[in-house]
Amino acid sequence: MSSHQTARPRAVFLDIDGTYADHGLAPEAHVEAVRTARGRGHLVFVCTGRPLSMVPGHILDAGFDGVITGAGARVELDGQVLKDTRFSPDLAALIVDTLDKHHAAYILEAPEALHGRTGVDQRLRQVLGPVFAGRPQHDGVLSTDVDPLEDILGPMQYSDDLSGTSFAKVSCFDSPVPLTQLMDTFGPEVGLIPSSLSALGDRAGEIFMAGTHKGVGIQVVEAHLGLDRKDIVAIGDSANDIEMLEYAGIGIAVEGGHPAVLAVADRLTPGPAGNGVALAFAELGLLG
Repeated sequence: MSSHQTARPRAVFLDIDGTYADHGLAPEAHVEAVRTARGRGHLVFVCTGRPLSMVPGHILDAGFDGVITGAGARVELDGQVLKDTRFSPDLAALIVDTLDKHHAAYILEAPEALHGRTGVDQRLRQVLGPVFAGRPQHDGVLSTDVDPLEDILGPMQYSDDLSGTSFAKVSCFDSPVPLTQLMDTFGPEVGLIPSSLSALGDRAGEIFMAGTHKGVGIQVVEAHLGLDRKDIVAIGDSANDIEMLEYAGIGIAVEGGHPAVLAVADRLTPGPAGNGVALAFAELGLLG
């Protein structure tokens, strides 16, 4: 396979954090690459672990053909929701009760909002403030006014009782007990992956519905649009990108990404600071 591909129509699925954007900042080169590729007849989709409620407008401003959020839990194309999967009420209540018993700081992720206990925002500021303080301010970003912490806190709704909340995923940012020790309580219908914020270690992670992942979301789009799997491209860097890179005809990992992602990738591309998405698009012949 040559390094420069023919320009037959492709469908590209982009992770956000660490791939398309860096701590909420999207390089202008990435924005222009998405617009140019779509202008040449290719399809480009967001495929993120974030819930829809945590995907800000400045990310979507480039223009995309559809949005897969919640790591495959929700799929929307042209305003039509093709998939919206959430934890069953009983399992959701068990997860909330268990995390509360262990005094974890977490948010419940739903398409319409993020949900947290009253006061959890203060713990999140303490835990995440130092992580985000060193975020890059590289040249060519779409906006230098983006605050990644506000991407989380902005859509938050607070309550003293979360027992009846409907959600698709949980992001835990600070648990006194390693999350791996809690998984037996939840049973086989629940999975756990490391947080994309690796600095938080094993006290953080994402709790998701087993069998729901980005590859499943891509398959929904593939079936709906009649795509050819060999023309599907996926680009990502984190543990929740493994399945989508495995499923895609061409899986591209971001250099320095999670080792398991690098292991399944067909090729590598730089991170956002190196305009990696734009370089990958160029190599695939999507820009002209």
